[in-house]
Amino acid sequence: MSKLFTPLNLGAVNLRNRMVMAPLTRLRAGAHGVPGDLLVEHYRQRASMGLIVTEGTWPVREGRTWIGQPGIETAEQVAGWRRVADAVHAEGGAIVMQIMHGGRISHSEITGTGRIVAPSAIAAPGEVRLPDDSKADHPVPHALTADEIPGIIAGFVAAARNAIEAGLDGVEIHSANGYLVHQFLSPVSNTRTDEYGGSPANRARLAIEILTAVAGAIGADRTGLRISPEHNIQGALETDPADVAATYTALAEGLAPLGLAFVDILHADPAGELVQKVRHAAAAPTIVNTGFGTPTTRESALALLDDGLAEAVAIGRAALANPDLVARWAGEAAENAPDPSTFYAPGARGYTDYPAL
Repeated sequence: MSKLFTPLNLGAVNLRNRMVMAPLTRLRAGAHGVPGDLLVEHYRQRASMGLIVTEGTWPVREGRTWIGQPGIETAEQVAGWRRVADAVHAEGGAIVMQIMHGGRISHSEITGTGRIVAPSAIAAPGEVRLPDDSKADHPVPHALTADEIPGIIAGFVAAARNAIEAGLDGVEIHSANGYLVHQFLSPVSNTRTDEYGGSPANRARLAIEILTAVAGAIGADRTGLRISPEHNIQGALETDPADVAATYTALAEGLAPLGLAFVDILHADPAGELVQKVRHAAAAPTIVNTGFGTPTTRESALALLDDGLAEAVAIGRAALANPDLVARWAGEAAENAPDPSTFYAPGARGYTDYPAL
């Protein structure tokens, strides 16, 4: 039997198999970010995956990125996520929450807080969709002061505590894809000259401090990290191979003493030197994901695990379109094709209506 279909422990989180549902932005949580019936059913349907990582969930209103994105700040949001966790657990599944602060990838009309924040006062490239469905350029963000950093960390800690209170099995701190923590890692979005900028070690400092604080609050065995080195998305550019290696090695080595539950790495080449170096330096079980450019297939997932390149594999679009993906891959059955037109649209279509075998 392939390792893909065997159990795995990621810290305190027990997986029935090594197929991980990747965090997938779906924007079905309404104007107030409260998980409702649609989210409950969507995640319940996919509980046969070894682990579900939720879509990026905002820890504080200032970190909200989109309308329809769920939060984990208010009592109503915690109660909504408790329904999701209960539904997944009733089906024998495991679920962790991806906590995501969008940083400069937002707009004050979305956050309602009067400002957006980032490591430096540099606007992200491109446009953002506003609540009235119009578009605007990303605004120039407020550059966080050193005195404001503890407040950012405290927001992640509070969100992690709320996720555990809601019954989720753990959290994944989103440090990828151009959002706030990744903005600190990138030398293009982070031009600071204080202890949070400049050198690779300084740019990795915020991520290390967040993960350390979250692990101290809920346990390292329920805390994971998501990174996407060299993804070059949303202006968080990383194009110097030597700098990338130094930055992510500093991050991994800074986190290694914690004994994290897992490190989740999105990279086009999981077998390459960079990913494998970071994987071993972090001293934690690794989930790998090749990303949208090269969707994970049954064959590629089998090869990644059987070649010893990771402990688990994250799967995006195939998990989105096939609520019973584990059964389909185990039986080598045909798969539903995902419908991109419904990825970010409201309602059940393309969300809870994909057929099972």
